[in-house]
Amino acid sequence: MSKRKPVLANRRTKDEVNKKAIIWTGSVLLAIIIAMTILLVLNK
Repeated sequence: MSKRKPVLANRRTKDEVNKKAIIWTGSVLLAIIIAMTILLVLNK
């Protein structure tokens, strides 16, 4: 009989990759927002 534990391990790694992708995109968007805010403040 085949064990299904590796399948669960694969699902966990996919979830981790998704979490990393969400963190990366969130941090990039936050950096862009901060940069735009700083540029707007310095423009005045």
